[in-house]
Amino acid sequence: MKIGVIAAALLGLSVAVWLVLHIGIEPVFAAVGRVGVGGFVIICLYGLCVVALMGSGWFALMPDHVARNLVTCIMGRQMRDSAGDILPFSQFGGMVIGARAIVLRGIKPPVAFASVVADVTTELMAQIAFIAIGIALCISELRASPTLSPYVDGLVLGTFLLVPGLAAFVFLQKRGTAFAERLASRFLPAAVKQTVAFGKALQQMYDSPIRLVASSTIHLASWLSSAMIVWLSVHLIGGHISIFSAIAIEALLAGLRSVTVFVPSAIGVQEAGYAALMPLFGLGPDIGLAVSLLRRGRDIVIGVPVLLLWQAMEGRRALSRPLET
Repeated sequence: MKIGVIAAALLGLSVAVWLVLHIGIEPVFAAVGRVGVGGFVIICLYGLCVVALMGSGWFALMPDHVARNLVTCIMGRQMRDSAGDILPFSQFGGMVIGARAIVLRGIKPPVAFASVVADVTTELMAQIAFIAIGIALCISELRASPTLSPYVDGLVLGTFLLVPGLAAFVFLQKRGTAFAERLASRFLPAAVKQTVAFGKALQQMYDSPIRLVASSTIHLASWLSSAMIVWLSVHLIGGHISIFSAIAIEALLAGLRSVTVFVPSAIGVQEAGYAALMPLFGLGPDIGLAVSLLRRGRDIVIGVPVLLLWQAMEGRRALSRPLET
């Protein structure tokens, strides 16, 4: 693991611990305790439904000639999220593991990795729209906040700048693929076939506007649905918040997590975000930390079995390889 990633993780962990100690261990864990086992199970089940919707957005990009499977995409998406949420990787590491997971389920590597790149692109499109919706829903609360009001203009400007940033990302994908093919043909001739196949698969996905629109729309629905977890968690704790306020909180947190994508598991970032945003809507920072802890708990309860399944799949592939040879 790189030194920078370790430093970011330690800094984030320090922030999270400081927040819990500063706000108070007792009120935070008391809020978590009010949810109960039944409430926590509901949160976990709803989270799985959101992941299934995200996997559907990935599935929508798969070309017709690929032996695509909705369950495979949902599993890959859950493994991608679990790796990013639990393992000491950035979100980029989770994307690689998600692609590897669908390869183990029979998708060819060039198609798997090309589909991950395309899926990240359509999800970013949806995320930009989601963040813009969130800012619009809480712009008055942000300007009224003594703590956050100085950052409102920068937040709005940053959201608009995401659009040309996304365009540059797509441009680099297309130019980068051609560059990778030339580089492979000169220095790694054995890799040319895979590189060309990756570029061809990616181009097929981008050549279908219907698939791109469908994937982006599904991902936007996924982002909006994820806000319901905040609403549900707050109500199970005993607080009151509107659905629109929950969307605003989750949208701003999504923007914050995107800016700090290099922090493993967004540790500290997520806790600070919820603690700072809840007071905008009349809730205490202790409820924000409780919501964050419930989200962490859900990630662990679902993620650990999923990652163990991934390891079992890897082990099965390793054991069967000599027989295949």
